[in-house]
Amino acid sequence: MDSAEYERKIAFRFAAFDQDGNGCIDRADFSAAAARLLAEFGTKARCDKGQALYTGAEALWQGMAGIADVDGDQRVTREEFVGGAVKRLRDNPERFAEIARPFLRAAIAVADQDDLGAAPVPAVVRALKVLGADAGTAELAARSLDADEDGAITEDEAVSAFAAYFTVIAPDA
Repeated sequence: MDSAEYERKIAFRFAAFDQDGNGCIDRADFSAAAARLLAEFGTKARCDKGQALYTGAEALWQGMAGIADVDGDQRVTREEFVGGAVKRLRDNPERFAEIARPFLRAAIAVADQDDLGAAPVPAVVRALKVLGADAGTAELAARSLDADEDGAITEDEAVSAFAAYFTVIAPDA
């Protein structure tokens, strides 16, 4: 991958976390993502699924901040994201996935309105769109998440895909 392609991919991944588009990733981005998911699926914040989603969002924020917030200001800039989250995790993508697991587990549970243990692909499309993906990207991503093509996405499928997507190899790596 050349430098331009690498930069484009990093910008896309950074934007996925920077939910409010203010140029940094912070706790509010994760709380906002959780709130939007709950609203999309009509789930109350004070129920078990809602509380699990907020707890997962906080765990994901804490994990990212621990890896990438170099100056300790409780904000991850694009430069910190590239230097921390990308470079540190390219050799161990499973670490980032495990940081994200509580949030992904809870998001799958919120989208799994029938409590079957997996979220239907159309529900995941809705979730991805509410998190900022355009309709075409959300559809493609949700279908690719369904590794066993059974029409539903499990926690393990989501965690595996998350590790692969957010670990970007730099051109000099």
